[in-house]
Amino acid sequence: MEKELLDHGLHINRRHFLSKMSIGLGSAALGSLLIPDLFGRRTGEGAAEAHLALPHFAPKAKRVIYLFQNGAPSQLESFDFKPRLRDMWGEELPESIRQGQRLTGMTASQDSFPMVGSIFDFQQYGQARAWISELFPHTAGIVDDICIIRSMHTESINHDPALTFFQTGAQQGNRPSMGSWLSYGLGSENSNLPAFTVLLSKGNGNGQGVYSKLWSNGFLPATHQGVQLSNGEDPVLFLSNPEGMRREERRKMLDDLAALNEHAFQKVGDPEIQTRVAQYEMAFRMQTAVPEATDLSREPDSVFELYGEDSRKPGTFAANCLLARKLSESGVRFVQLYHQGWDQHGNLPFEMAAQARDVDQASAALIKDLKQRGMLDETLVIWGGEFGRTNYSQGKLTQDNYGRDHHPRCFSIWMAGGGVRPGMVYGSTDDLGYNITSNPVHVHDFQATVLHQLGLDHEKLIYRHLGRKFRLTDVSGKVIRDILS
Repeated sequence: MEKELLDHGLHINRRHFLSKMSIGLGSAALGSLLIPDLFGRRTGEGAAEAHLALPHFAPKAKRVIYLFQNGAPSQLESFDFKPRLRDMWGEELPESIRQGQRLTGMTASQDSFPMVGSIFDFQQYGQARAWISELFPHTAGIVDDICIIRSMHTESINHDPALTFFQTGAQQGNRPSMGSWLSYGLGSENSNLPAFTVLLSKGNGNGQGVYSKLWSNGFLPATHQGVQLSNGEDPVLFLSNPEGMRREERRKMLDDLAALNEHAFQKVGDPEIQTRVAQYEMAFRMQTAVPEATDLSREPDSVFELYGEDSRKPGTFAANCLLARKLSESGVRFVQLYHQGWDQHGNLPFEMAAQARDVDQASAALIKDLKQRGMLDETLVIWGGEFGRTNYSQGKLTQDNYGRDHHPRCFSIWMAGGGVRPGMVYGSTDDLGYNITSNPVHVHDFQATVLHQLGLDHEKLIYRHLGRKFRLTDVSGKVIRDILS
């Protein structure tokens, strides 16, 4: 028997046998990860069923559009009306309210903390009689379709860790983003498009940077990284064939490259080799699918009128909202928008008004558009930033001008569709808009709820890395069932 094995060149010992067997099992698992419909039936042209975790239970939503307002819009000028702050304009914030909260370096040296109410008017709208600022008239028009959460809170007091925490579940980098987790857990609805795409826009206000770590796959396989789309001629850079190369030539080159990579994989067993092949193949399919999915030229004038005139200008928030609808319609699982310019430490009344004009109509139009197409029930839309703003003024306070510093203790976001209860206001803050008084919602609670609506148990969607089981919500988080229909 030993001679027969040697004749075949199989010098097998216990370690070698287990090593080879693990590669074989790993290849089978990797195949189901890289080829979504390998072990599942196709549900339509280019569609594939969930392939890795599978839904843990029946999902309410199939996809997510996240309208992230980068820089942190003030809840006191948007969705959390505090008339008492107007009555106490310029008065010192009581220490009993602040309770020794740590401050940023921008206000730590201030001798006083004069409270300031919003100079913008608010009115009540909808069945829930929700207070909405005059800066958001279009959002007021869809208030019966959204759920406003006024009791969000986080630990982070500076932009980068707060933004990273919202997107990845951790304040430090090198963790998978929410979109990557969903790609890992559910895959794409269209095998010709990535499961996770990213769109960037910028307003006229003070902008905070966004970085690729926010849509990184982290320690997950690289196929789950977010794909950033640009507003140029090529939505994905370097996707098109080089000048002079025909599609048939590119196909042959990829086939030859795959053969070489397969040879390398058989020798070293590194799964990242197979991942790289899958990325090449996805890029080849995207050459046809992406231009079609991102082409807005066939949209009727009525749609551009709904989203606003800016929707005709590539790269604007309005154009990206319309593009997000098209991508979702085409089967992209998670569309992430970042709109920069919300960091109003000074000159807030002017800058925030401009930012609101950038986003208000298009945000509301997206909800209306999804609803009239029958997509809202299966699409979870999220609007909000990384933390809130202080009830006191940063720097000099005048009768018509002020700024607000970072405030992680309480802030507002809204959600719509995807099984979230519409026409609802959840949570509350005190009369001075500083502390939460009911139904607090932590960032991990928010993340757990988003995963839940897509049929995923946040405690079961895990990935083992460096000897530890990781998940988006780390070791905490609970589903906010009160806001679910």
